[in-house]
Amino acid sequence: MSATLAEMATEVLNTADGRAKCALSRAHAAAWFATRAGKGEPIAVGQAAPPSHPARPDRPELLSPRDVPRRRPGSPAGRIALLHAVAHIELNAVDLHWDIIARFGHVPMPIGFYDDWVKCADEESKHFGLVCDCLEAMGSHYGALPAHAGMWRAAEDTADDLMGRLAVVPMVLEARGLDVTPGMIEIFRKAGAAGAVAALEVIYAEEVAHVAYGSKWFHFLCGRVDCDPKEVFHDLVRRYFHGPLKPPFNEEKRAEAGLPPDFYWPLAEGQQSPGG
Repeated sequence: MSATLAEMATEVLNTADGRAKCALSRAHAAAWFATRAGKGEPIAVGQAAPPSHPARPDRPELLSPRDVPRRRPGSPAGRIALLHAVAHIELNAVDLHWDIIARFGHVPMPIGFYDDWVKCADEESKHFGLVCDCLEAMGSHYGALPAHAGMWRAAEDTADDLMGRLAVVPMVLEARGLDVTPGMIEIFRKAGAAGAVAALEVIYAEEVAHVAYGSKWFHFLCGRVDCDPKEVFHDLVRRYFHGPLKPPFNEEKRAEAGLPPDFYWPLAEGQQSPGG
């Protein structure tokens, strides 16, 4: 009997090595989309028992956010540290996207929901590989430096709340990526690091859709229970996200992803919009 999508997701979550995890992720995504295109027997979504924490390699050492050394991107070592942090974020994103499939299989959702998150997981797996390639070209590798131990907290906090998961992960955390990635691209462009610039530009272009999928399915669930998406979003972010949102915001890309300013500005530091 062939594995269900939820079981495939759990297999990715239980794979420790980053490169192996992402290779398996991409293989499962390819199998899902092949059957969705009518090639072979359809894969059932199913249900599974995902781990509370995804498997991780022995390295990097995971530290409290306050103990992770500050990155100063003006030096080669600082730029390596910045890319290492990006690789860590991308690897966690792979697990977050498979986890939403494995953990919430009991919630009836249209098949497009699974298409979107499998696509996201596939792209995050590609992103991890691109950034690892850059690190290795710079004489380093993923695991060479300590990393942020709190990356999985959003998943733990929203393990029983699909709307909360959508609000916090794609609509807050991934939206933050839209805010900060242009600045990172400029850092590597000034340093003449063409490979890193190319990798980050791919990530930046594809992350817009990831935020948009979160917004789309969040609004879908709000419509299912006839509630105001903006009010629910504010309530869930205040409940599950620790601290205010930090401007400046990339308002153009956020709007492209379906996040209007009145969703995030009331949650920002100071709670005062530029026009308020």
